[in-house]
This record gives sequence, C-alpha cells and structure tokens, in this order.
Amino acid sequence: MAKFEFIDVQASDGVVSITLNRPPLNVLHLAMMAEINTAMEMSLADRSVGAVVFRAVGKAFSAGVDVADHSVDRVGEMIRQFHGIFRKLLATDVLTIAAAQGAALGGGCELACFCDVVLAGERAKFGQPEVKVGVFPPVASSVFPLRMGLGRAIEMNVLGNSVDANEALRLGLVDRVFSHESFDASVDAYVAQVRQLSRPVMRLAKRAVFLAAREQILSHLERAESLYLNELMKLRDAHEGIAAFLEKREPNWTHD
Repeated sequence: MAKFEFIDVQASDGVVSITLNRPPLNVLHLAMMAEINTAMEMSLADRSVGAVVFRAVGKAFSAGVDVADHSVDRVGEMIRQFHGIFRKLLATDVLTIAAAQGAALGGGCELACFCDVVLAGERAKFGQPEVKVGVFPPVASSVFPLRMGLGRAIEMNVLGNSVDANEALRLGLVDRVFSHESFDASVDAYVAQVRQLSRPVMRLAKRAVFLAAREQILSHLERAESLYLNELMKLRDAHEGIAAFLEKREPNWTHD
C-alpha cells in the first residue's frame, strides 16, 4: 500500500484497515479526505479484498469535517471530496466496517454510520451538531432515516442532538458496543469471523440486501447535496454560523 500522511493503510488476508491518524480528534480536512478517497479506490479495486475496516487513533474516532473547509471558497471542493468517500462506500459490494473507539461527530459520525457495520466503544458518542454552526449534514440526512427511522433522524439532524454508544445501539445507529478495555481485541475477533467467509459470496449477499436501498440513498444524497450547495449556502445564517465557530463566539442569527 502507498504511504499517506494523515491515514495508515494496512492489508492482511483479504481485509484492508484504513486508520484515521490525525489525533487527537481526527478532524477531516481536504488533504485527509483526498487520502481516504485514494486509499478506497486502491482497496475497492482489488478483487481479493473482502472487507474494509475504518479505525482511528486518538481519543476520538473523528470530530468531523474541518469547519474552515465550509467557507465559500472551499465548500464546493469539500463536498466533492467528502461525498466522494460515500459514493465509493455506496457503490461497493465489499463489506465496510467502522470501529469507533471514541466520539464520532458531524462528518465523523457520517463516516462511521454509513458503513455496513458499526462497532462502537462504550465511551463513544454519536451526533450531528452541524445545525448549531449554521449548516446541515447531507450524508446523515440520506442514511439516518433508514438506520433508525424518520423521527429520530429528524431529531439528530435538525436539533443537533448526540447520543451515547448504548443509546445509539438501541436506536439501530450502531450494531455492537464493546468495552473500552477490550475494544481492539473485540474488533479483531469480529473481523476474524469475516475472514472465515467466502469473499465473492459476501459481496453478492451484500448486493442482494442493497438492491433497493442503494438507489434510494444515492438519489437522496444527490438531492440533499444540491439543497446544501444551492440553497443553504445562500443563507446569511449559514455563513454567520461558520464565522462564529471560527471566531469562537456565539452566532448572531438573523433568520435569513
């Protein structure tokens, strides 16, 4: 595998691990997102790969996309790079697993919860706080209703609420919760089960499950993306929220 600056990539016995390595919070900026896209292109093109596992070092899985990349001069490229990750996740028949040992917030929550299987540490929390800085999460908007129902998806995306790992498990946002002390070993044991299965059979089994959902999510994502770029980014409040966050002050909403 190629060498990267902000991620580590390891391949072993049909499983590729992509580890976010920009501690402590693994904030996703443009260069890091470009590396993830490159690593995914390389991994998903390899027919010997049966699963891709996203891991992280540091206290958080990821605190989300760098708010500075939401500015007018960067937002288009940010959406292209960031949503490129999810288009690849959506298109592949390879099993994708997120191992979130800590907080997964904003874009970090989207990255984790867009994967087929979400493994969480007991200290992890999940949330979409974007609305508090004047924007909304297009990716979460497209996949959360399928994972946990419309009502809770609205609550998390519209109010910016967060939930702990056990509540996320109850909601269906994550699939397993492991203890903090045994997290890495538990993830390794889970992945070991994957390695015992036929890779082409797994691919076809995933494709069968996703036959209807794949088109639905992609259509939803494209429409939410257009809403974000063509309507949200024209609001004064969107730019005020981003500016207030960067300037470390409370936003002064004008509601237009």
